[in-house]
Parts: sequence; structure tokens; C-alpha cells
Amino acid sequence: MSSNLEHTNTQFRQALKACRDLFAKKLKDYGAAWRIMRPSSVTDQIFIKANRIRSLEVKGEALVDEGIYPEFQGIVNYGIVALIQLERGFAEQTDMTPDQALAEYDRQAQRALELMIRKNHDYDEAWRSMRVSSYTDLILMKIYRTKEIESNDGRTIVSEGIDANYMDMINYAVFGLIKLSEQNVQEV
Repeated sequence: MSSNLEHTNTQFRQALKACRDLFAKKLKDYGAAWRIMRPSSVTDQIFIKANRIRSLEVKGEALVDEGIYPEFQGIVNYGIVALIQLERGFAEQTDMTPDQALAEYDRQAQRALELMIRKNHDYDEAWRSMRVSSYTDLILMKIYRTKEIESNDGRTIVSEGIDANYMDMINYAVFGLIKLSEQNVQEV
């Protein structure tokens, strides 16, 4: 494996760890209250985050004291929640302990990492030549695709399913986190 790919894998793991740490802290504050969310509601929550990033990128200023970086973290965490909800279904009430939720989080994060490693090998680090705003647009496109598939009761004819779109959203958001960290830009 080339040193560039190894460097990406390390950066990706570090970004995922920071997202997981935030997720764990929120679990302490709220528990796994997100378990009541239907997958379509999680998709809408990801949309809110991605749309705000795009708005901040276009406007160049934030009136709420939270910039682009935390929104990308939110996309990663809600993307992982979406994968959990897709597999387990939504609950009528919180039905997971924080430890169970973190175990599910780790499993889905590992899947996202493994997908990134395979795709990054095939695409040869192409993401490094992209702009952060392109990640935002790709995430938004994946959200619109997901909404369309959800409107079709999850059925596709030739396209990837909802889970593949969530995985791509997670991976593009992590790439955004890495790029912003490299640029040392945490806020707008």
C-alpha cells in the first residue's frame, strides 16, 4: 500500500474517532433518543446539516456560533445513525443502552472505513484534488437520491440502495473534515 493511502487511512480513522467521541458525549446527554427516528427523518436531518454547510459556503459567514466542521461531524454521525436505523428499524422508545449504541456505531463506522479504503484504492486519492464545496454538493445529491428511493419504498431498478448512499455521505463528510483540518479551517 502506498504511503499516501496509508496516510489517508490514518486521517480517516482520526476523523472518525473525533466523530465517535462527540457521539459518545451526546449519548451521555441524551441517551439513544435517536432510536425513535424513522430513516426518512434521519435523511432530513442530514439534509439540514448539508444545506447549512452549503449556505455557509455561499454566504461566507455564520450567524449561529457553529461552523462547517461541526456540521460535517453531524453528517457523519447521522449517517451512521441512519445505517443503524435502516438495519434495525426504528423503535417506539429508546431501546438501546449507550454501550449498545456505541457498539453499533463502531460496526457501521468500520463498514464506512472499509468502503473508503476500497474506493480510495480504485480512485487513487482523487478526493484530495476536490474542493470541500464539491463534497457538500455530492452529499446533497446523495440526499436527494435517497429521498427519491425512500419515496419509491426503497426500490431501485439499477441503482445502489439507500445504505450505499448513506455510506457515501459519511465518506464525503469525513473527506471534508480531513480537508478542513489540513487547511486548519474549523469555522466560516
